[in-house]
Amino acid sequence: MTEYERSRAFAAPAELVFDEAADPQTMDEWMPQEVHLEAADLPEVTVEHGSERERALMRTERDQLRVEWGTRDTDEYAGWLQVTGIEPDRSEAVVHLSFFDEQHAPPRSRVEQELTESLDRLTEKVRHRSEQSGG
Repeated sequence: MTEYERSRAFAAPAELVFDEAADPQTMDEWMPQEVHLEAADLPEVTVEHGSERERALMRTERDQLRVEWGTRDTDEYAGWLQVTGIEPDRSEAVVHLSFFDEQHAPPRSRVEQELTESLDRLTEKVRHRSEQSGG
């Protein structure tokens, strides 16, 4: 098994960060750019990356500020995002990915770059939302 984890501090309340990260209708805006999510009947979702489509599951736990996901038909990968409040207007998000079949896992440098870029995009979404709400 190969695991990756990245964290990011936010100048925003934890609930705002979670709302931006966990919305299945807008997750494409911060996830890796070649990954697209179709969420018609949660917790069941379809993930499209490149020309491949696969069935997956996604669960959000608002009371825990946590999102979990993973493949449904194979044990290819799973992940989670956890948001933690630090102060009223400061929080941190941690994204964790696990690839269970190391032969089919993307190269480490690619995963690390995509995690960083995804958190960069999430930071921009949160900043924009925070500015809109006057916070």
